[in-house]
Amino acid sequence: MAVLTILKYPDDRLRTTAQPIKKVNTTIQKIIDNMFETMNFENGIGLAATQVNIPFQIIVINHIPEFEKPFVLINPKIIKKSGNMSIEEGCLSIPNYQALIPRSSDIIVTALNYFGKRVKIKATSLLAICIQHEIDHLIGKLLIDYPSNLNKNYNTHTKYIK
Repeated sequence: MAVLTILKYPDDRLRTTAQPIKKVNTTIQKIIDNMFETMNFENGIGLAATQVNIPFQIIVINHIPEFEKPFVLINPKIIKKSGNMSIEEGCLSIPNYQALIPRSSDIIVTALNYFGKRVKIKATSLLAICIQHEIDHLIGKLLIDYPSNLNKNYNTHTKYIK
């Protein structure tokens, strides 16, 4: 496995819209393995393929109390949302920055897993927020795109947390 380079804001490649994966094969599985290695190396809890300059709809998640094991979502689609919550979110692509982002507190997601099998996951709390955050990356949306009292003061030259 290899540690990949995480793109940092304001890199324009973070605005890439990811493409769906037609077939999960050993090449895709190797990308996923490398994404897990990268995320763990950086002490993250979630990582989208677009953050490592791979334009595919893949997210990996680990270290969430609700889920004891790491997991992957390929071509994730949120099919149901309810509730509201916000926490201060951080991002591996925007170091030293946090923002309060309005999110749904409960979601249901369909996706393919590591082996290409269709899965349906009910997520709440931190897991729901993490999935929504990573899906945002797949459409080129970043924390700084949300209106927030915290991100009004972000300056790319002085990484600032209010």
